Amino acid sequence: MSEIHPAIAAAQNSWRCVQAHDKQGWLDLMADDVCIEDPIGEAPTNPTGKGVRGKEEVSAFYDSFIGPATLVIETHESSAAGNESAHLLTLNTTLPNGVTTRVRGFFTYHLNDAGKLTNLRGYWTLADMTFEQPAK
Repeated sequence: MSEIHPAIAAAQNSWRCVQAHDKQGWLDLMADDVCIEDPIGEAPTNPTGKGVRGKEEVSAFYDSFIGPATLVIETHESSAAGNESAHLLTLNTTLPNGVTTRVRGFFTYHLNDAGKLTNLRGYWTLADMTFEQPAK
């Protein structure tokens, strides 16, 4: 049986923690200087367009965008090379007000030599996202 590439395993662990609402487990996967760009460029989740940087900002990002929501991640395809992995994913999110969002995009994960995540990047835009109001 072949071993899972470390960068794919790190991505899968990230998804597991996010879906299980395991904030501390998610933060423990990351290097102190982690940078999250989800999506890349200016967006409500990335106001400066330069990413959410460092564990303190990432913790606040989690509290604002991940913790209050229910997230289901669909993996369509994955590949890895060197210390990086790339994934075609669909993120299905249910917000606290019952609105559901869905976005399909490419997501990359980079590990440092210690096996910690240093970069998480989402290749998608708000125009790619669909919204559905809760049933009344």
